[in-house]
Amino acid sequence: MTTERPEPPLVGGEREMLRTFLDFHRATLAMKCDGLSDEDLRRASSPPSTLSLLGLVRHMAEVERTWFRRVINAEDIPLVWSAEGDFQAAYDASSSTRAEAFAAWHAEVEQSRKIEEAAESLDVVGHQARWGEDVSLRLVMLHMIHEYARHNGHADFLREAIDGVTGA
Repeated sequence: MTTERPEPPLVGGEREMLRTFLDFHRATLAMKCDGLSDEDLRRASSPPSTLSLLGLVRHMAEVERTWFRRVINAEDIPLVWSAEGDFQAAYDASSSTRAEAFAAWHAEVEQSRKIEEAAESLDVVGHQARWGEDVSLRLVMLHMIHEYARHNGHADFLREAIDGVTGA
């Protein structure tokens, strides 16, 4: 499996750049998982941390769902892996598979893209209940780029510890 990653434009409109940079980071996470078995993806390869690549994929499915569907689209839906709202539950990938985690993540990414594309502008506002604040789609896009970039750094270390593969 080889993931293709879009090249963000050097010049472009704000929305196009945000969209492409977000897709770039989404693809980077997928690339970090390319060629690994379910066992490798579940491996907590950087002790004492219990973080795994599959846990990151599951976590990002939750993040996509939360920011786009729950915040911007105001959907009253539970988290993917916790009806109780426990964001930490996604990190436990001990019984997960690539198929299960990636199916959920791809579904949430697809929904996120539809919500962003349907939005009139980046000024569309949703309510972030955990913060008790309204936020714009612009903030959500920037937050998602930040979230992926941070976790892709984790994925770099996790992948290198599994099989020595570095770079993205």
